[in-house]
Amino acid sequence: MSMQVLVNLCIGVLWMFFQDSWNGLTFLSGYLFGLLVLFMLRNFLPSKFYPITMFAVLKLLLVFISELFSSGILVIRQVIRPKINITPGIFTLETELEGDLEVTLLAMLITLTPGSVVMEITPDNKLFYIHAMDIPESSDAVFRSQVRFEAAIKKVTR
Repeated sequence: MSMQVLVNLCIGVLWMFFQDSWNGLTFLSGYLFGLLVLFMLRNFLPSKFYPITMFAVLKLLLVFISELFSSGILVIRQVIRPKINITPGIFTLETELEGDLEVTLLAMLITLTPGSVVMEITPDNKLFYIHAMDIPESSDAVFRSQVRFEAAIKKVTR
């Protein structure tokens, strides 16, 4: 994918040289022309067309922001109660992801959402031990977000 981005940038710069005009609009038109060239050559490239991966990364970012917002509201509800009634605890989460990159990304995304922290990952990368602020609510939220995160991570890495 990185080679495709580099080739596309080079086509954009070459387009500026050929047009003899150094401005953003000329580069943008060359960049779009480079996208068209790469799209036509996509069957000969070893990896998939890179804008598809970029859109998948953007979707993963949007999923993370929405999960961060919803879990933040969950934490705010717990904090503003007159009497804090939480039951912290540790639970396990099984994952279908493979490879160090996918598992690490899922662990970081779960940890970055408030109310849950990944404490340990088993050596076979299939089981997470997660500490939750409030077991009934946080564990359900983590299980729901796991499905969304795993689907988005698979689209990015596979």
